Amino acid sequence: MRDAAVAEQQSYDFSAVEARDILADRQRGWVGFTKFLTWAIALTVLVLLGLFLFVA
Repeated sequence: MRDAAVAEQQSYDFSAVEARDILADRQRGWVGFTKFLTWAIALTVLVLLGLFLFVA
């Protein structure tokens, strides 16, 4: 039964993808990544500074 459902699909519908859409998506990903990285580095510095001041 499962093979019959797979065999019935003969074609696929693809939507047109523009290069500008791909670039915009990559740019949003890059901006999100750099924002995350900035906050992660700031948090790491604060934790290390806190350890230096209160533990050492």
